[in-house]
Amino acid sequence: MTKIDIFSGFLGAGKTTLIKKLIKEAYAGEKLVLIENEFGEIGIDGGFLQDAGIKITEMNSGCICCSLVGDFGKALEKVLADYAPDRILIEPSGVGKLSDVIAAVQGLHDDHILLNSFTTVVDAKKCKMYAKNFGEFFNNQIAYAGAVVLSHTDALPTEKLEEVLALIREQNPAATIVTTPWDQLTGGQILETMERRNTLSDELAALLQEDTCPVCGHHHDHEHEHHHDHDLEHHHAHDDDHDDEHEHHHHEHDDDHDCCCHDHDHEHHHHHHADEVFTSWGKETTVKFTPAKITAALEALQDADSFGTVLRAKGIVAAEDGSWIHFDYVPGEPDVRTGSAGVIGRLCVIGSELKEDALAALFGVDA
Repeated sequence: MTKIDIFSGFLGAGKTTLIKKLIKEAYAGEKLVLIENEFGEIGIDGGFLQDAGIKITEMNSGCICCSLVGDFGKALEKVLADYAPDRILIEPSGVGKLSDVIAAVQGLHDDHILLNSFTTVVDAKKCKMYAKNFGEFFNNQIAYAGAVVLSHTDALPTEKLEEVLALIREQNPAATIVTTPWDQLTGGQILETMERRNTLSDELAALLQEDTCPVCGHHHDHEHEHHHDHDLEHHHAHDDDHDDEHEHHHHEHDDDHDCCCHDHDHEHHHHHHADEVFTSWGKETTVKFTPAKITAALEALQDADSFGTVLRAKGIVAAEDGSWIHFDYVPGEPDVRTGSAGVIGRLCVIGSELKEDALAALFGVDA
């Protein structure tokens, strides 16, 4: 099975730079073929990419996503027959619609290929200008992307970056987004985002599935089972309450077991339904923090009257000094430390009757 990754974006956004980083750091060991479709008569990026050992089929006579759908199909069939690659990278012209490129691949009806990812690279400094001047094409590239990778974010103030994030979310609320400068990330992290692994929804689901008592939030090492029957459907990665059913079973506890929230008899069951017990709040943000601010926010979470009953919190956020802050929280036990960069800042909170506006205000992010 050959995976196909599509890289969309306007000229100069950084598609070729991103592809080179992925070739070096994420695609190592794979047999790759890059198919380029330049807008115009002369391919400008083909030469130096050949130096990386990538075989290139350039189609310079038109746009892959309109007049060249037929030619594209033949080129792809030839690539599959001649090279049998593990992965094909498609870099179409920056002036086409991503939806047309996706349709061209899907229209091949070839069981030997898998449309693995469709990523749009956006110059954060020019995002608003492109949206204004090339609305139809730009908005299509955003709306149909599985992931949006922002370039040139390092020189952009946080306020401007938040505006860019809001603009993208307006067109595509479900896309995974990379806002961190690429030199702070590995190619593997970016590929993980492109393939929609380790999303905000995944983070929230993982917290829900942790072996945590749903009332007191503590981890119990006593001999019992927790059955988490989550039926999570995330159409939108933000601010979702999870209506998954959660069953929590306690079996045959020793007499001397003392749980902080239940009196246990032998051989009985407690059924906690998530819609009655758990809610979740998650935010992706480019806001920069200090360890002191995160620590203070976590300590404030003990105020159930203000924020609801918070059982667990976890996150990775950018710091004001250029580093990254990782944090974990169970009631009364904040853990704040420095760690590796994330593709975007994330705040995750699990609890009961959470007050989302208050949580957003506490962390200084939009509700």
